[in-house]
Amino acid sequence: MAWTRADMPELQGRTALVTGANSGLGLETARALAAQGATVLLACRSQAKAEHTQAQLKAEGLSGLEPLELNLADLASVGRAATAVAERHPGLDLLINNAGVMAPPLERSAQGFELQLGVNHLGHFALTQALLPLLEQRPGARVVHVSSGAAYFGRIAFDDLQAQRRYDPWTAYGQSKLANVMTALELQRRLQGSGSRVQSLVAHPGLARTNLQPTSVAARGSRLEALAYRLMDPLFQSAAMGALPQLFAATAAEAKPGVFYGPGGPANLKGYPKPCRMPPAALDAEACERLWELSAAAVNLQG
Repeated sequence: MAWTRADMPELQGRTALVTGANSGLGLETARALAAQGATVLLACRSQAKAEHTQAQLKAEGLSGLEPLELNLADLASVGRAATAVAERHPGLDLLINNAGVMAPPLERSAQGFELQLGVNHLGHFALTQALLPLLEQRPGARVVHVSSGAAYFGRIAFDDLQAQRRYDPWTAYGQSKLANVMTALELQRRLQGSGSRVQSLVAHPGLARTNLQPTSVAARGSRLEALAYRLMDPLFQSAAMGALPQLFAATAAEAKPGVFYGPGGPANLKGYPKPCRMPPAALDAEACERLWELSAAAVNLQG
């Protein structure tokens, strides 16, 4: 039987933080959580975006919405955001690491990381570590890492993690999305090893219409890519449908760590949430540990 938003539990008294809450999957996720009664921290790249999203959702009759400035491309901003959350809330029930950038020309984060790895992986890595003490305060707390089908084609370039020698936008995107899955699995291993009750889960949206595609096309001016998206349009599902796997991972009683949740339709491109095949590269526990250690060193040294 298909799992939909109607199957979400009531969330009164629970607090959730959604990164990239101003558009696409993040906006749909924030909307769904608030509709179920959660207090939702709308983490957006600027305070103006966060406040605009708060006003938009309030106009829909939703409440319990708090704007939060969070620029994942700057670890100093990540630190400030985590401090602000701790000052406002004694605990956190859900952390949904949703924000991302996709296939831009080569750019660097404030700390010099390749932008996609910096935002999609390292920024969320640092945020999760900073907020774990708050998650530990709440029974049933979950971290949901939002990956992509691109993780299946990803490879961690341990010899050139930050694209110092070569850069291909789609290769870097696949690396960052595979890193999300590997981090979800490694975090769960570490949480279990420490006896923590916090759970680390991972999901992907399939092909969903969000602002990532037009932003990617505009950033690189690729007419071929724009044509490809137009031809592929029938394969895409709405952002609301694309958000269902991460909402399932965040709220469904039956959702479990160690499973890659995504759309259940053909090729896992669209449809209702189901367990999907785990990217084979993510099953290399030694590689997951190695990526974790490199990420921790990068965040600690640059923070």
